[in-house]
Amino acid sequence: MAARPPETSTFARAVRAVAASIAAHPLICAPLLGALAACGFQPLAWWPATLLGIGGLIALVARSRHGSRAALIGWLWGLGHFTLGDNWIATAFTFQAKMSASLGWVAVVLLSTYLAVYPALAAWWGWLLARGSRAKLAIVPGMAASWIVSEWLRSWVFTGFAWNPLAMAALGPFTHPGLAAIAPWLGTYALSGLLVLLAGCWWAAGARGRLDAWTVALLGVPVALLLQPGHFGAPAPLSPLAYTLVQPNISQPTLDDPQFFEDHFLKTADLSGSATPGLRRLVLWPESGVPDYLRDGYPYSYYRAMTFAADPALARARLGRVVGPGGLLLTGTVDLDFRGDEVADARNVVTALDEHGTLLGGYAKAHLVPYGEYLPAREWLQPLGLARLVPGDIDFLAGPGPRTLDLGPWGRAGIQICYEIIFSGQVVDRTHRPDFIFNPTNDGWFGSWGPPQHLAQARLRAIEEGLPVLRATVSGISAVIDADGIVRSFIPRSQASRLDGRIPSAHQPTLFARWGNALPLAWAGVVLALTIALSLARCLWLPDGVRAARRRT
Repeated sequence: MAARPPETSTFARAVRAVAASIAAHPLICAPLLGALAACGFQPLAWWPATLLGIGGLIALVARSRHGSRAALIGWLWGLGHFTLGDNWIATAFTFQAKMSASLGWVAVVLLSTYLAVYPALAAWWGWLLARGSRAKLAIVPGMAASWIVSEWLRSWVFTGFAWNPLAMAALGPFTHPGLAAIAPWLGTYALSGLLVLLAGCWWAAGARGRLDAWTVALLGVPVALLLQPGHFGAPAPLSPLAYTLVQPNISQPTLDDPQFFEDHFLKTADLSGSATPGLRRLVLWPESGVPDYLRDGYPYSYYRAMTFAADPALARARLGRVVGPGGLLLTGTVDLDFRGDEVADARNVVTALDEHGTLLGGYAKAHLVPYGEYLPAREWLQPLGLARLVPGDIDFLAGPGPRTLDLGPWGRAGIQICYEIIFSGQVVDRTHRPDFIFNPTNDGWFGSWGPPQHLAQARLRAIEEGLPVLRATVSGISAVIDADGIVRSFIPRSQASRLDGRIPSAHQPTLFARWGNALPLAWAGVVLALTIALSLARCLWLPDGVRAARRRT
């Protein structure tokens, strides 16, 4: 019998060298692979890095002899992944005086030690599903199904922190949605699971150890899918409703300083400008857009503390003059709850006012930012010197959840304030579907990585819900996103400007809009069934590298 010729291709040698290095130092390579995967997120958007980082994680988990080892590798991977991806949190510590700015990176690492639990769960569950299988390839769908569930858990356990799902790496540039165009049929978390499957293709290609037709296919299919534009039709039509979206570019250090409140108001009002006489338009201001208290009934001392309005009626009247005839203002502000003359709670709200300064409704933020808008376990942490990252000692109170404001001739607005837009399946009142989502935000304390990541997650909400999203930010990036996730217009960071136009039309309710996160969980069940089928199969192809590793174990 003729001996098989050795495989000496450059591809095979390179793959084996990389695999050997990773296998020799798994606990060192795991966090590096996690950080590599985070490079697929904005602002870098290097999606091949995400596939390589996930593929490396699959390789390490597949080689693990025990579930505890797989979980440890997943945790270390997550530590590197979230430390790099959430580095913007460190910047938030530079905008307050009660805690040292040096604690910023400590906070990033501490948060990452918790968030890394979810990749650890995915790795452990994936390992368990593939354990004892004839086909070690079963670990790929096993990891994908587990990843869907773990990201879903991360979105609500302990109030949730859904920032940077893997699905963000599937987004194309502003001009097209890329592979994320299929989010209406999957949901964000199932789209993350699909990326794990695609990364598994690259792992399988490397595990084959030779460059042949199957290897080329395994390498090429993920590339073809992630490079396609994802949108081939005409742009979504525009609705008749006009908007003026304002980005005042107010610096974070002065935003909450009362001595600058009047200057901020005049700057924002001047940018809002005048509209064509008789034009019905929405004027959209960001979170923290109005420092004045607009509701009646507070003790006089609280109104007097504002730079301009010792009378809330005066504050409302001048806002009405800014929007002009036919205009309606949606702006971020703060409402207070009192017990006697003492403030009991504050609410981060969006308020709607017409040209006469009449309050037409409001929405209170439901998903509050831990350590930003409230201090968890305040009675324990405050004595230790910990404080909120934004000024004030009064914790904000959460609102009841997604709500649609019926603004009459100005349409139906779904409101999501700042951070709320990141929670897939939790942004729309499904019984009263809005015409668009308004997302006022202040990204000024998010550093340079936070704003593009925040915008990317708003694009995912637009795609999966089939609704346009209008983002008004204090200092950038403000944008108008259509229902296909295409950014129609935007204002870059650190630029004072405004956008004018007509609001893009909504699509009919998508599959995700009807089912919510039951849809990605159903997909997790489908992929789990595939895992079980692979585990029970008698004769399946095994990559050479995996077969050798199995013999060693």
